[in-house]
Amino acid sequence: MTTIEKLRAFLVGKPRDTKNKEVFHKISLIAFFAWVGLGADGLSSSCYGPSEAFMTLGSHHFLGILIALATAGTIFIIAESYFQIIELFPSGGGGYIVATHLLNPTVGMISGCALLIDYVLTITISVASGADAMFSFLPSSFYLYKIWFAVFILLVLLFLNLRGIKESILPLVPIFLAFVFTHVFVIVYSFVVHFMNFSTLAAQTAHEVKVTTTEIGIFGVIVLLLRAYSMGAGTYTGIEAVSNGIPMLKEPKAKTARRTMTYMVISLATVVFGLMVSYVFYKIEPVTGKTLNAILFDNITLGWGNTGYIFVLITLLSEAAILFVAAQTGFLDGPRVLSNMAFDRWVPKRFALLSDRLVTQNGILIMGIAALILMLASNGSVGFLVVLYSINVFITFTLSQLGMVRHWWGERKKVKHWKRKIGINGIGLVLTTFILVSVTTIKFHDGGWITILITGTLVCIALLIKKTYTDSDRAIKKLDKIVAKVEASNVGEYIPVAPSEIAFDQNEKTAVIIVKDFTGVGIETILSIFKSFGTTFNNYIFVQVGLISAGVFKDSEEYDRVKSKVKSEVDRYIDLIKKHGYYSEGYCLSGIDTVDELAAVAPEILQRFPHAVFFGGQVVFPDTSLMSRMLHNYTLFSMQRRLYTEGIALFILPVEVKK
Repeated sequence: MTTIEKLRAFLVGKPRDTKNKEVFHKISLIAFFAWVGLGADGLSSSCYGPSEAFMTLGSHHFLGILIALATAGTIFIIAESYFQIIELFPSGGGGYIVATHLLNPTVGMISGCALLIDYVLTITISVASGADAMFSFLPSSFYLYKIWFAVFILLVLLFLNLRGIKESILPLVPIFLAFVFTHVFVIVYSFVVHFMNFSTLAAQTAHEVKVTTTEIGIFGVIVLLLRAYSMGAGTYTGIEAVSNGIPMLKEPKAKTARRTMTYMVISLATVVFGLMVSYVFYKIEPVTGKTLNAILFDNITLGWGNTGYIFVLITLLSEAAILFVAAQTGFLDGPRVLSNMAFDRWVPKRFALLSDRLVTQNGILIMGIAALILMLASNGSVGFLVVLYSINVFITFTLSQLGMVRHWWGERKKVKHWKRKIGINGIGLVLTTFILVSVTTIKFHDGGWITILITGTLVCIALLIKKTYTDSDRAIKKLDKIVAKVEASNVGEYIPVAPSEIAFDQNEKTAVIIVKDFTGVGIETILSIFKSFGTTFNNYIFVQVGLISAGVFKDSEEYDRVKSKVKSEVDRYIDLIKKHGYYSEGYCLSGIDTVDELAAVAPEILQRFPHAVFFGGQVVFPDTSLMSRMLHNYTLFSMQRRLYTEGIALFILPVEVKK
């Protein structure tokens, strides 16, 4: 192991073995850890969602009671609709998958692009809000350093996620629990102190509605309430995370997901409702440089002396920390959306690859870098970021609800209680559409146009990538016409028959051919070898690697299917060559890196067959654009360089695709 490899193992951790089936169990999450890793996004939104809604009401404090009730109700409605999504997609049903399957792939891609931007914003706004909470109890002179503190926290989270899922969550559990306990205490204390005033509170709320109606009219009150309700849209942003993160949960995944959702919904609704009502109890007014929650905590602990200061300090620290934990959702679910889109070829295929720590390293890096750029560009402004955040998450919410409504309507003759199901998703569709339209309209000129522009640009890039892959696939497909011809041909028609009956001799000249499925590329490579070398080789060894990507790495059954497919493809090559009188066998490999697996087995092959020569076929397109060069990884060239350093020659044979 080189010095660099040792340093990497120390920082990121030792490689995990994909061949050990226990690894699926070891890195998956039980409901409690999933609540911490995924549910924290929803719970942390109570640090900025309710305050945005409350501040929109201006001096009409008591109307906050109505907003609190509406917000808590909306949480349960959206959550109930996602329970149905989990039921319908027990192996994972994030916004991308739901829209792709229930609407169409292009709409799914739009939902996926919105989700990707949303998860980048999840990371950015969570870290920025956490920094705001931290600096709320520091002197104003320290505020200049807030952005650099946020950048530091973001880099720490990026490093933790490169190590793996569980290792990035375990250190955050005490922080998460501290937030829950401190905030529940604040809410309970606030309600107990004002318990005798509940009837008065109801009367004051009714009076507020009457006075405000007199001032601005019934229509004005409705607009004010709807505006405040819409501006609290950030409150609901983490609800989708659980359905998207099902693949990383413990078996039975659907049951674990439902339990995680239950934990998250109850905790979120309780904290959000409790904080908004407490704002009303204490008639909280905004103060520059402090969050609304910080002001509330100061008011509650007024007269507690040093005990109050320590309690506020602990509560704000836990609030900052839970926001940092919430950034995990972006690092956990963002790369998963990328890998799903990579599988469908909307983004480069490399985003579906796993690192030796069995995480989608490329996805984690791109999410972290994008969040870092956005953090610096926005200067960590939560007010600005929350606008961008709310719009994108509700694009996904709306498309998911629309897909579910369409599904239940189409299945109405087959599904019992379909009216109840379509009713739940229908209400969810109305609510999410209203909030999406409201936030986009109200905040369009305050930065809303930016998120629409960014998402639209990403959609255009995805369409271009898909077209490039589709054109390449169509071109390569032309080569596959020869497969059926060769398999059905008479012996000797395409491949020359062996000069005489060949007995197995490992010291004879051997062609080792690297293949990827039984395709035209593989057949053309074999024909090129015979065309160039005739019957020089007596032995033909076929090597194929089944790539364990993020799409495969869900459970041991998926892994077994990959191994089975690789064996069946290699066996077809072996049968074809044996039919012509040559000796043949295969090496069926599997792993996360094709080059590593091939490099590991090459010395073993050479030891068995001393006169082996390695070959591989590389597709040559008639027109090569910059985009196609970026999207195709040219693994064979990497393999050639790797083997060259070990003194092994690999001959790359061009396989030309005709126009």
